[in-house]
Amino acid sequence: MRTNRSAAVVAAAFLLMAGAGIAAPSAYAGTPGGTHANDRNTDFNGDGYEDVLTGASGGTVGGKKGAGYVTVQYGAKTGIGTYNPVVLSQNTAGVPGAAEAGDGFGSALATGDLDGDGYDDAIVGLPGEDIEPVTDAGGIVVLWGSPKGLSGADSDWLQADQLVVGARFGSALAAAHFSPGIPGDQLAVTDRDNLTLYQYDAAPQGRSAQLVPASRNRLTPGTPGRPIAPRAMTTGDYDGNGLADLVVAGVTTRKESGHGWSSLFLGDVQGLRYEGDLRGGPAVASGDINNDGYDDLVTGEPNSPDDGGAAVTGGVVGVYYGSAGDGPAGAEGPGTPPVWWTQDTPGIPGKAEAGDGWGSDLSVADVNGDGYADVAIGAPGEDIYDVADAGAVWVLRGSADGLTAADAASWDQNSGFVLGVAEKGDHWGGQVRLSDPDRNGRLGLLAAAPGEDGGNGVIWAFRANTSGVTIREGWTFDGGSLGGPAAGAAFGSAIDE
Repeated sequence: MRTNRSAAVVAAAFLLMAGAGIAAPSAYAGTPGGTHANDRNTDFNGDGYEDVLTGASGGTVGGKKGAGYVTVQYGAKTGIGTYNPVVLSQNTAGVPGAAEAGDGFGSALATGDLDGDGYDDAIVGLPGEDIEPVTDAGGIVVLWGSPKGLSGADSDWLQADQLVVGARFGSALAAAHFSPGIPGDQLAVTDRDNLTLYQYDAAPQGRSAQLVPASRNRLTPGTPGRPIAPRAMTTGDYDGNGLADLVVAGVTTRKESGHGWSSLFLGDVQGLRYEGDLRGGPAVASGDINNDGYDDLVTGEPNSPDDGGAAVTGGVVGVYYGSAGDGPAGAEGPGTPPVWWTQDTPGIPGKAEAGDGWGSDLSVADVNGDGYADVAIGAPGEDIYDVADAGAVWVLRGSADGLTAADAASWDQNSGFVLGVAEKGDHWGGQVRLSDPDRNGRLGLLAAAPGEDGGNGVIWAFRANTSGVTIREGWTFDGGSLGGPAAGAAFGSAIDE
């Protein structure tokens, strides 16, 4: 519980009309000034290798259940391992506040070079944070990158300007270069209803450096009568103008509740501009699937009511291809009609069944180095024969013609060479991330099972070769492997990309 805010950061009032929402655990960052999804990395120590930031939002810290923590594994020529990890929580020296039950430190993660110093920074959401006397007001901790990587030293606190009970500020995070003339990435933050945008100011009005509001204008995405409750965000350069664009995804409320929709904001010289709404969500990810120079948007709708359209029982994934188009300012972005995929699409392994949750999480990157981004899909509700909610993971391949069913693959814990065995409630595939910590140009797969081992949570790491992800070279780790408290940690409930 906090009773005041850090002097180093301030809150903002740049909102998406209350109730028009967006948000979820995880977001995207990039190299300083980077805009395309394939420019992203999480290089906290500036050594050129991608690092892995993982959340354990259920972790018990200092005897406080659900206080949460994050782990950092630094990339190297040999990739990541369990050597020299870093475990950070609100009980780490220098981190604002103190670990308390239910804070959920690590529920949402993002990375980006906010101050433009060449080192990516880690942004950690605590949506369950109480700020006296407001319960679940939420907050954010910014851990600054440095030549030595991440630590609690000089970390900063960020909270909403107006505290609201149950607002859960920091539920979803994203960082990217949305407008020119700013040295670092801007930070997008959601609570249960709104979006706030921040940027770094080295010396605002003669004071010390801090994150300040990027704007006080109100954005009103969505169609009147169809508000979107936030669940997730992603960034990419969909229109090829050299600036990042933002997609906030969620589910509709009120009359037609529970349907996945996303709001698109295009980056331009004046900042983010609301472009319109797209069917699909609340899971979203971005990458250049057809290698045409424009990032593409992938949406996942795991549990939508059947509305006679794209949504089907079992889960659906949609792909919007980026383009220059002829929209406002000559930039259309992902304005093409979506292409919908399900487990019943010809060539896709498996069969769509109620409760599969296909598309609950997504990751988009090139697994075999051929220049085309591929799509990893998690289905944590997939039953493996009679084992309920054991979970499974798919990888679909990119091509010059876009996403293809050719060479599509899926695995679960009963697949040969995969360690462990499918068990009820493991939720394997609750988080999927394509990552390249050894910098060989081929992104391997991280597949998390937050329910594994009675809720401790475990991550499977698979390498990639010229044929793509291979399960023959897999290994597992949990919070305990990295020096954190393992019991009930839900390790892997968030993995930054």
